[in-house]
Amino acid sequence: MATTDHSWVLITGASSGFGEEFARQYAEQGHSLVLVARRLDRLQALAETLCRQHRVEVIVEQVDLSDIEAVVQLHRRLGERGIAVDILINNAGHGLQGPFVDSPLDAAQAVVQLDVASLTAVTHVFAQDMRARGRGKILLVASLLAYQGVQNFAVYAAAKAYVLRLGEALHRELKRNGVTVTTLCPGMSDTGFAAAAQQKITPALKLLMMQPAPVVRAGIRALQAARISVVPGWANKALVILTWATPRWLHQAFLSHAMNG
Repeated sequence: MATTDHSWVLITGASSGFGEEFARQYAEQGHSLVLVARRLDRLQALAETLCRQHRVEVIVEQVDLSDIEAVVQLHRRLGERGIAVDILINNAGHGLQGPFVDSPLDAAQAVVQLDVASLTAVTHVFAQDMRARGRGKILLVASLLAYQGVQNFAVYAAAKAYVLRLGEALHRELKRNGVTVTTLCPGMSDTGFAAAAQQKITPALKLLMMQPAPVVRAGIRALQAARISVVPGWANKALVILTWATPRWLHQAFLSHAMNG
């Protein structure tokens, strides 16, 4: 059902995967969209489709979010156009699999830059606006790996742990100002992200694989309900409970086997 307002939703990493699915579901609700990613052709094709199907306003912004100055300029451009972002979906991120010391240093730094530094910058500039207005919603996309360090995913898991802890802290800091912050922690999902990260898909991961649509629906529902965080899927929830209920050596060994085979 479409909303009666035309509030703006900004989605980073909107050219594929979860970002694209967030764009589709918010367009179905009648929201105006700002789609941000590096791949301009895919953004434009998605924008044309959503405009035609749902009669919503869609703005495309080609931005390399790993450049902090580009984040600041994006914020300034939207402000100059009078666009107040009501909902921020901070989804853009890199993945990396492999032994830490065997991976190129540049690859590890790229994950930290996009998944940590740039996510922090995007959250900061738009959260300031929301606090000043006394309303707004922010969804940070972390990962199930945020709950534990996993062999051959050292930098990625650490980066997503940062996202989860940042979201938990901001949830409490900003709720008194009318701003909701929720962290989404998906498990293995069929988004193309694993292929881009050159991640091995083990038999265990195939069993846990979720489609993007239910993951995104869970994130939107949790954000609307002002929850602090959400783990979509019963199997993924069970893994988090396992993390809480067992010694570190046990659950880390279990997940390491599941992720690496």
